[in-house]
Amino acid sequence: MQRSNKELLEQVNRIARGAGELVMAVYLSDFTTRHKGDASPVTEADERAEAFILAALRTLTPDIPIVAEEEVAAGRVPRLGSVFWLVDPLDGTREFIDRNDEFTINVALVENGVPVLGVVYGPALGRLYAGIAGGDAYVEDEAGRRPIRCRAVPDDGLTVIASRSHCDIDALNTYLGARKVASIRSAGSSLKLCVVAAGEADLYPRLGRTMEWDIAAGHAVLSAAGGSVCELSGTALRYGKPGFENPHLVATGRTPEGSVGGREAADTHSTSCRSPAC
Repeated sequence: MQRSNKELLEQVNRIARGAGELVMAVYLSDFTTRHKGDASPVTEADERAEAFILAALRTLTPDIPIVAEEEVAAGRVPRLGSVFWLVDPLDGTREFIDRNDEFTINVALVENGVPVLGVVYGPALGRLYAGIAGGDAYVEDEAGRRPIRCRAVPDDGLTVIASRSHCDIDALNTYLGARKVASIRSAGSSLKLCVVAAGEADLYPRLGRTMEWDIAAGHAVLSAAGGSVCELSGTALRYGKPGFENPHLVATGRTPEGSVGGREAADTHSTSCRSPAC
């Protein structure tokens, strides 16, 4: 690749913000909702943002294939090599429809199954999260750009983040078991991964269906901030799977031992993770 990933990250930041302007134009209008073949909702915002991102990425990196949610839904799946983009032009469409502001634009670069660069932009919140493997994670908002880092689990227990639209509370309670939990919060879209990356929560179990474009950008941010995303077996989540569907997964911040699951995993392509203590 001719550009460094650091240079690419700045370009992707601008692309995500440009797509965000299109999304917000629809958000502030009297938009309509349709449903795809899998019954998931789609709006004009999804389609306009994806078209913008695809055109921009093809100009930026013409030799890197792009896997994008609406393209895949239409049956347009590129031949993949070891490097490809994953794009969700509007993650949290239900949040968008409900007008609760918790939707994001997700763009990630995957190398050898690992997300090495990611941007998660919440245009209604005015907040952008970004991260790069082997580098740092940061958030940009009205206060400017500042680094973020996963925290060690507090003595009073885990703060668990759960899906606002897809939470099975019985399954969540079963998973948590005897873990010491201080509180459970809910949020929409990839913001859940970013909340862990920012040290505002410790654990995000996703015990339901997700697609790779839902998770990859937030995974990259979380990894750069010192966290990890794993299958429930403890194997690091990989990308480029047939069908692009993820198994149940768990995103974690720092372990009690202080190990940095995300950055070390990104640097070494580790195939295992550790979760916070009970």
